[in-house]
Amino acid sequence: MLKPRYLLFVVLVTALSLAPHRVQAQDDQVLDEIVAVVGDYIILQSDVDGMVLGVMNQQQIAWSSELWSEALQQLVNEKVLVVHAKRDTNIVVTDQQVDQMLDARISQIQQQVGGQARLEELYGKSLLEFKADLREDYRDQLLADEIRRQKMGGIKATPTDVRRWFRQIPTDSLPTIPDLVRVSHIVQLPEVTQAARDEAMEIISTIRDSVVAGVSTIEDMAEAFSDDPGSASNGGLYEDMGLDEVVPEFAAVASRSPFGAFSRIFETQFGLHFLRVNARRGDRIDYNHILISFDDRKVDSAPAIARLAVLRDSIATGKASFEALAREESEEELSKAQGGRVTDPSSGERNLYVEALGGLWQRTLADLEVGDISEPAAVVLLDGRRAWHIVRLDERIESHQIDIERDYELIEQRALQDKQARVMEEWMRELRQSVYLDYRGSARELVQANTMP
Repeated sequence: MLKPRYLLFVVLVTALSLAPHRVQAQDDQVLDEIVAVVGDYIILQSDVDGMVLGVMNQQQIAWSSELWSEALQQLVNEKVLVVHAKRDTNIVVTDQQVDQMLDARISQIQQQVGGQARLEELYGKSLLEFKADLREDYRDQLLADEIRRQKMGGIKATPTDVRRWFRQIPTDSLPTIPDLVRVSHIVQLPEVTQAARDEAMEIISTIRDSVVAGVSTIEDMAEAFSDDPGSASNGGLYEDMGLDEVVPEFAAVASRSPFGAFSRIFETQFGLHFLRVNARRGDRIDYNHILISFDDRKVDSAPAIARLAVLRDSIATGKASFEALAREESEEELSKAQGGRVTDPSSGERNLYVEALGGLWQRTLADLEVGDISEPAAVVLLDGRRAWHIVRLDERIESHQIDIERDYELIEQRALQDKQARVMEEWMRELRQSVYLDYRGSARELVQANTMP
C-alpha cells in the first residue's frame, strides 16, 4: 500500500496535470517541456509523467521508455478525438454534464487529500478558481468520450468472435473467477419523522424567504446550503434538463412554474425543494433549485420493515411473485423496473462479485441458499440513501476457472472489449491523418523507438 504522502502526490499530479498549462515562470525560467502539439493543444512532459506515475503505482511496475511512450500516445489520441469532436456539429456537451463530472472528480480529490481547505492550500487557489481552471479540460474529456461512444456503440461481438477469442487463451493460463452471485431485491425507504420534516421545512423556508426578499440570491444560497451534490457548487443550476429526467413530483412543479418566479416549497423522495425556471424549450428546461434533505438519523424504519415482512410472506405463500411485487412496491427505481433484478450500474452485468458488494450485502447473503428470500435487512443504495430490503438469492457461482459455457457473458464482454480496441486503433490511425501532430524534443525519439501506432 502506498504511504499517505506518496498517495497525496499521485492524486495531485493527476489533478493538476488537467489544469491549464503554464510552461514558464514570471522570471522566464522554464518549468515544463512541451512534448507534443496536437492541433491547437499542447501536451507537457508533466502530463505524461503524471499518467505514468499513476500506472506505475496502480500496477506496481517500474518506469520504462515504452510505458512513457504509451502514455504519451494515449494523451495524443485523446486530443485527436477532441479535435474531431469539435468539428462534428452533432456532438454537444452541456454545461450541466461538465459540472456534474467536475463536481464528482473534485469531491473524490477532496476525500483523498483531506477536504476542501487542504485542497485549496495545496493548489494555492480557491475551490471556484480550481474548478474554473479545470472546466474546459473536462469539457474536452466529455467530447472525446462522446465521439468514442458513437464510434464504439455499433460494434458487437458475435458468438464466433467470442469463441475465437477464448481459444486464444492457453489452457494453463485460464484465470480464476471469484465468487459471484445473482440477486434480486425489494426496497422500502424508512418514513421521515415529523421532527425531520419540520427541521428541513424550517431551513428551506428561511432560505426561500431570504431569496424572495432579495436579501440573497438563489445561486448563493444553493452554493452555501443545498444538499444536491450535482448542482450545489454551481449555484443550483441545471441546463437543458428533460422533464422525463427528473422525478414526477419535481417535473410537475417545474412544468408549470412561471419563468423567473420562485416556486412553492415541494417534496420529493430526496427532500424539500424550491426552484426557479430560467428557460423552457418544449419539455426541456433550464433551472436553479435548492434541496434540503431530511436528516436520515431522524427516520422511522419500523413501517418499512413491517411492509417488507408482509411482502415476504405473500411471496412465500404463493400469493404473489417476487417480480410482480418488486415492480409494484419497490422504492429503488433501477431494480424496480427490472422486477427487482440487481445489476452492475456501469455494465448492466447481472453477475456481481461478492467481495465488491460491501458488508451489509455480504451479511444478508451469507446464509441464503439459492431461491431463499432474506428477512428485512438494512442497505445503503447507490445514491447514498439508507433503506431496508428483502433479498432473493437467484444464483451463487463459486470461485472457479473460467469456462466458455458457464461464463459466456463475461467472456463475451472481454471479447467485445478486445474487438473494440482493435477497431479503435485502426480508427485512430485514420483520424490522425487529418490533425496537425508534432512531437518535440526527446519525445520524438522515444516515440520512434517504441513504434508509433
